Amino acid sequence: MFLRLCSVCCVLLPTLCDTQAAIATQRTAEAPPPAPGSETGEPPIITDEEFDATIPSIDPDAPMGTIEDWDAEQSRLDSRARALGQTGDATDSGDLLTAPLADDPELAAPLGPLESFDVEPFDESRYTEADDDAARAVRYSYRIDGLDALDAAHEANPEPDGAGSIRARFGELSALDDGDGKASNGAMVSARMLEDQQLLADLLIGQCYFDATVNGAIEFAESGTTGPMVVVLTANPGPCYRLGTITFNAPPVEPADLIARNFVPAAGEPIDAERILAAEANIAVNMPQQGYPFAKVGQRDILLDPESVTGDYTLPVTPGARSSFGDIVTSGSTVFEADHIAKLARFDKDDLYDSRLVDDLRKALVATGLYSVVAVQPEPSGTAAPDGTQYADLKVDQEAGPARTLAANAGYGTGQGIRAQGSWTHRNLFPPEGALIASITAGTQEQGASATFRRSNAGRRDRAVELSLSALRSDFAAYESFTGRLAGRVSYYSTPIWQKRLTYSYGFELLGTNEQDYNFTLGQRDRRTYYVAALPGQITWDRSNDLLDPTRGFRLSAQVSPEASLGSGTLFYGRGLLEGTGYYPVGDNIVIAGRARVGSIFGADRPDIAPSRRYYAGGGGSVRGFGYQELGPKDPDNRPIGGRSLVEAAAEIRYRFGNYGIVGFVDAGQVSTSSTPGFDDLRYGVGIGGRFYTNFGPMRLDVATPIARRPGESRVAVYISIGQAF
Repeated sequence: MFLRLCSVCCVLLPTLCDTQAAIATQRTAEAPPPAPGSETGEPPIITDEEFDATIPSIDPDAPMGTIEDWDAEQSRLDSRARALGQTGDATDSGDLLTAPLADDPELAAPLGPLESFDVEPFDESRYTEADDDAARAVRYSYRIDGLDALDAAHEANPEPDGAGSIRARFGELSALDDGDGKASNGAMVSARMLEDQQLLADLLIGQCYFDATVNGAIEFAESGTTGPMVVVLTANPGPCYRLGTITFNAPPVEPADLIARNFVPAAGEPIDAERILAAEANIAVNMPQQGYPFAKVGQRDILLDPESVTGDYTLPVTPGARSSFGDIVTSGSTVFEADHIAKLARFDKDDLYDSRLVDDLRKALVATGLYSVVAVQPEPSGTAAPDGTQYADLKVDQEAGPARTLAANAGYGTGQGIRAQGSWTHRNLFPPEGALIASITAGTQEQGASATFRRSNAGRRDRAVELSLSALRSDFAAYESFTGRLAGRVSYYSTPIWQKRLTYSYGFELLGTNEQDYNFTLGQRDRRTYYVAALPGQITWDRSNDLLDPTRGFRLSAQVSPEASLGSGTLFYGRGLLEGTGYYPVGDNIVIAGRARVGSIFGADRPDIAPSRRYYAGGGGSVRGFGYQELGPKDPDNRPIGGRSLVEAAAEIRYRFGNYGIVGFVDAGQVSTSSTPGFDDLRYGVGIGGRFYTNFGPMRLDVATPIARRPGESRVAVYISIGQAF
């Protein structure tokens, strides 16, 4: 009882314990050698009776005093000791414990001068916080024990996931691993160890080891050696629980196996948390795609049986009403009315509800560029459809964005010079989606202006109707022209949202152009005015995987333009062009790309065709290594005159690393005065290019040189633009 009480006192009253220790130390220091009669033969200084008399009695049943009582008693004893010390009669009091210490002559002696002490001054400049950090820093490593059986099983059968994936996932999330083996102190190492203990336990539980435990320990280097401490995580995975019965608490749906077939895990498989969550998400995603827009997946329940090491899985699912598309209802600051939104939709009223088509509609609305915020959500209508489903109306919440934009682009090509273009667009000046576009072209060899009316999604989605009026001055080596143009076009086109396999365009062109060309009959350059009417059309079959930067697939395109040259008589002729491109990936970072193009003008002689309507080759989008329109037949002044047929081919090897790329290429081409394409004078160019990939397409810089260069041709040609060459 006494020891227990003293123990309590030392915990609760540290002042009391310190005082008792000081008394014991003082008594020991003042005690003389054992007196005769003791164990050494000397009599004791004080008898046991006298010693016991000086110790206050303790009544175990009496209540303990308070701290205030103790402080008051100590003050009383201190006052008494000072009074006895002044009279020099401490021993008469009979209280040896409170007698003052004997006078020490050293205490009264004066201190010596400071110079007599051999003290080295503290050099603050030699101490830095880095020194302190280095003194406290510790190094460590870590290892995981207890996963050997899981490692062996994973090597023998990587599926389902085992210890291999646990170790990899642990390395991605571990606090110990993130610390790179360094910590400020041991407490930080201990904190990381505790955090990773829980992490490893969670990973094991997530992969069917529900009884898993993880212990942590720190091993220090042996005495007399140096080395980092080692954090050891010892895992005891326990058994792997497997799926028992799988039950879905849901009313009947159509088809009857809609829920079950979208839940991939099967009975007998390990209860893997990631697979379970992915399967539940798959149900939540697929049901709205199959006519259940209001389906909800509830909270799963897994009942574990330690004896059979299985878990019975139960998932509540509330499918809601099976629905068909109903009406489109708009709200907010209206940009489009419901009838125009319906034209953008790829579904009709009464079609079975499919959330993928709703997402597609939302993307199409965003692509118009007229919204700052737009949301499309299904709402129950409470109205039955003819097929027995319920109508689900689509609520389109709209918030209009700015309808006007400014844009600019620029490029450079040898022979074409610098070319910059700026435009102003009002995308909804004539609702719905009737845009007015004004643009200006400025460059070293081209200047012009144009105005275009464009109605997007005209009558159907991704169909555009355009009407444009433009004036352009061109001054190239091949010709100089002043051209006015009125054109119209209807096109069905691909977009980044929906890349189509088949696209087309058709329209008309009316040209009035005054152009300078070399007249071989007169032996000089002269001017002539041409009036041209054309009905151009194009069709493209696209099986590539990307509009701006394809890496696999192919494209085939055909252009036909029946034309009439008016003025001094009427002359009819036709222009045709076929082009094919292909893309083949070699590994993850290398793509081999190729292009072939052949064109012909038939029904008219070369001098009767306006120079700007003839075929030319050379430049960044044609045969690189040659200047713009530089390749082909030339006049006596070594200036290109164009031809009636064209052959081009190109091959590239594209290597991409991150956001950058390198391209090596070989181009070939020939322009002939005959309408039949020729291959007897093919010219080649070789070069290398750089690519910088952005979210709107690659920016390219190509440098090329012609093979077997001829007089007047450029030694080196440089091309800068946006997008791949083909």
